[in-house]
Amino acid sequence: MLIRKPTDIPYSEVTPKSLYLRRREFLQTAAGGAVAAAAALSPAGAGAQGRPKLPNVRKSDFSTTEPLNDYGDVTGYNNFYEFGTDKEDPKANAQRFTARPWSIKVEGLVKAPATYDIDTFIKPYALEERIYRLRCVEGWSMVIPWVGFSLADVIKRLEPQPSAKFVEFTTLLDLSRMPGQRLPVLQWPYVEGLRMDEAMNPLSMLVVGVYGEALPNQNGAPIRLVTPWKYGFKGIKSIVRIRFTDKQPRTAWEIASPREYGFYANVNPGVDHPRWSQATERRLGEFRRRKTEMFNGYGQQVASLYSGMDLRKNY
Repeated sequence: MLIRKPTDIPYSEVTPKSLYLRRREFLQTAAGGAVAAAAALSPAGAGAQGRPKLPNVRKSDFSTTEPLNDYGDVTGYNNFYEFGTDKEDPKANAQRFTARPWSIKVEGLVKAPATYDIDTFIKPYALEERIYRLRCVEGWSMVIPWVGFSLADVIKRLEPQPSAKFVEFTTLLDLSRMPGQRLPVLQWPYVEGLRMDEAMNPLSMLVVGVYGEALPNQNGAPIRLVTPWKYGFKGIKSIVRIRFTDKQPRTAWEIASPREYGFYANVNPGVDHPRWSQATERRLGEFRRRKTEMFNGYGQQVASLYSGMDLRKNY
């Protein structure tokens, strides 16, 4: 029998710690408290978390009908290296993070560069809930009820110049508030970008909440990007700058490891990460693996953006 050492096991095959603990808890309580345990983990209990409810949130036709992951998954198992590299670090280390006051600087090839207070920036847009799949590059996935508004609507209001071909986003840089930035894991601040047609796609959104509540710190408060056909690392969090440019931005993970993380980062089961397969994924809360869908299942809405491109080269 072949016994693999820990260093031989792909990260994508390791059972997440949170799933292991939840499975153990389930086995311990199954005999006498299964109903109560299920109620405590259900999305309906999200309001008990004490976060402000967002007003006048409408439902979106863009939503998937797949079952939601529970609130504990969504807010307790995160990639947010500004607060630590383990999945449980962001929730533990972001509790004292303050997301007010907050400003967003708009600059570059745009009609009127300006700095906006976050509430002034958000005010013109109607909030809607979009239930999107999230597929992370490590091989796990979730279904999340994001609350936000269309990025295309924001761009139209900001009026970029015709020469603007890309939108660049930057995360807050503050070592006192984001302790993970003290470590040279990435080149800080975190930078991400989209081609203009990607940013204008109806699926792209800026998010300010989950489960009808204001976005928790560990999920990218007060505002983050969501592009559901791309791997999760494209979803930059705690945005402080939006820049319109005619040049493709150099993004954080591209700089750190260009062989592993490309600019486009489209979910593609046919293009493996150099250290693991992308052909399957594990939905948090499940113990089986499911096949990964091209563009995370959003091909009908986004495949035309990449017509004629070699998606193995432009990964």
